[in-house]
Amino acid sequence: MKTRLITLTILVFIGMTVFAQRTTQFEEPKNTEDISKVKVHVGGDFALQFQGLTHSADSSLISLGKGFNLPTANLSLTSYLTTGVKVYLNTFLSSRHHNESWVEGGYIQMDALPFFGSETVDQLMKNLTIKIGFMEINYGDAHFRRTNNGKAVYNPFVGNLIMDAYTTTPSLEVMWRKNGILLMGGVTGGALKPALGAYVASTKSYVTYNFADELAFYGKIGYDKNIREDFRVRASLSAYFNSKNHGGTLFAGDRSGSRYYLVMNKTTKSTADYDITQNAFLQNWGPGSTDKNNTFMFNLYSKFKGFELFGTYEAASTTSPAEALTATKTKKSDYNFTQIAVEGLYYFGKKEQFFVGGRYNKVVDNSGGDNAFLNKNNAVKTDNKSVDRIQVAAGWYLTPNMVAKLEYVDQNYNNFIKWGNDAGFKGFMFEAAISF
Repeated sequence: MKTRLITLTILVFIGMTVFAQRTTQFEEPKNTEDISKVKVHVGGDFALQFQGLTHSADSSLISLGKGFNLPTANLSLTSYLTTGVKVYLNTFLSSRHHNESWVEGGYIQMDALPFFGSETVDQLMKNLTIKIGFMEINYGDAHFRRTNNGKAVYNPFVGNLIMDAYTTTPSLEVMWRKNGILLMGGVTGGALKPALGAYVASTKSYVTYNFADELAFYGKIGYDKNIREDFRVRASLSAYFNSKNHGGTLFAGDRSGSRYYLVMNKTTKSTADYDITQNAFLQNWGPGSTDKNNTFMFNLYSKFKGFELFGTYEAASTTSPAEALTATKTKKSDYNFTQIAVEGLYYFGKKEQFFVGGRYNKVVDNSGGDNAFLNKNNAVKTDNKSVDRIQVAAGWYLTPNMVAKLEYVDQNYNNFIKWGNDAGFKGFMFEAAISF
């Protein structure tokens, strides 16, 4: 552990002592360009990896080869309907978990409301943005830097965070921005798959779900400012509250799957052992689906010339819809996860087209519960289960829309009955991605 932390510290130090210039995007800037007729932009995202990983555990794992993973691709449509109003739709053409095409989500974003024809409304909208749809919610800042299926150009690494807060749900957001200050409030259905009810086989009865009863509320407060031309700082605090849901998906909303294919798959001596759609999220870890979720995330970002530092601290307190109540157990168990992630990057070259960097990421289950992607099949509960990972990456942006990156990853599982005390995977990943 000490060696891995020292490696990351050296990378961060190198980045702090050299200079360049690069811009990182978070929320989209307001766009109130005059639109005389509808404009449509067709976009695409493509990504392909070559995987060279090995894995180990006390229990039997499948044998892993080296080669190319399934290519992933997105197709997006952005329509500018009138001044300050746009509609966005994204489709996954191919993904690890769903090989077929399907719609990820879409939304309408309003930076202006010209159809009211009101000076009062126009004045009010100078600092407001309204967003509504079945969409990726703006919880935390880490989701801006994650890979979304074929969209990998904004992630300098190959894998996302271990506890990956990302979901698409029916949502409404209102954001106010002025002089670097950001305030955002949102409400969402909380579940990736909205439902009106379900049949419970164990009780041979029906249960109904009411959208209004399952609403989740979330918000963000932040400050994002260029202190000077080559020095930018940003800090944000996000919170998410959901008191009741049939299957909240803040930590179970990614339908594309992990970038690390087939690692940690146990041997079953069946065709499913090498089916990439099986255990597609096994390399992530977190609360999974929830019926109660109180979570917050703090992010700190700074950029001085070519050096970027991005940090995440997250704490989640949840309960599980999979946990059954009985006559002797009338209250569900609380599951408490914490996550830290620190990444340092240095961009260099005439156009900052090259980069090197590292990330350290760790998730701890402080509750000793069984409600997580990886330990849900454990026969015995253990305290303080954790997953830690270090990633070291180097890359080249051939153009702002094309990137090639090489990553070394080393991930370890601690106190997991499923694999034993010595479990994890490591090795190299190469990824090429294009977005336009």
